[in-house]
Amino acid sequence: MAVLTFELPDGSTREVDVVQVLNAGYAGRSQDDVAAHVAELAELGVPGPSVTPALYPVSPYLAQQTERVAVQHGRTSGEAEWALVVAEGGELLLTAACDHTDRDLEVHGVAWSKNAGPDVLARRAWRLADVESRIDELTLRAWVSHGGTETEIQAGTLAELLAPAYWVDVLRSRGELTPGTVLISGTIPMAAGVDQFADGWRVELGDPTDGDVISLAYDVRPMPEPIG
Repeated sequence: MAVLTFELPDGSTREVDVVQVLNAGYAGRSQDDVAAHVAELAELGVPGPSVTPALYPVSPYLAQQTERVAVQHGRTSGEAEWALVVAEGGELLLTAACDHTDRDLEVHGVAWSKNAGPDVLARRAWRLADVESRIDELTLRAWVSHGGTETEIQAGTLAELLAPAYWVDVLRSRGELTPGTVLISGTIPMAAGVDQFADGWRVELGDPTDGDVISLAYDVRPMPEPIG
């Protein structure tokens, strides 16, 4: 399985042996907006979930701390998200994440598309307990790069998404609030007119109270053409 290492603000580190990864979907705080989004996706041929919010298990090895993501074709893209990580002893960590998704496969099944690319996580994290009192003020932003030019594609706050506390309760009720669990939050809207099929992605989770920022960035690299 994947082993991730996170540096905390005090300089200490946490090593997490990932045993399960869960990707939240349709996880906006306003479920009326979520319902409208489901309808929009249906018009594009993307099948809707049976319930919202949804939760998709993905293979644990897909949780990665990497600077390069290999893709099979040109219609894949990331999504700015936060990640809840359960460390040893049940300590809860919060970090930035980017869920890289196969958009062509998405029309055949969201769960399939989530398993076709990695969940890229940052190498720094906060203790959830240290930021939970101001969770809605935390910012989430993403940029895409095309030919060396970077454009902002997502910008918002965690108030737009179901809070980590919601998912902590869900995991606890399922008996899955256990060390090695990683939950990815779901995402905020993308800016209209920005090409998401990019050469690279950068995501920042920011705390405006003290200016601290947790970030990740990776390049998107096409795989060689198959033989046979």
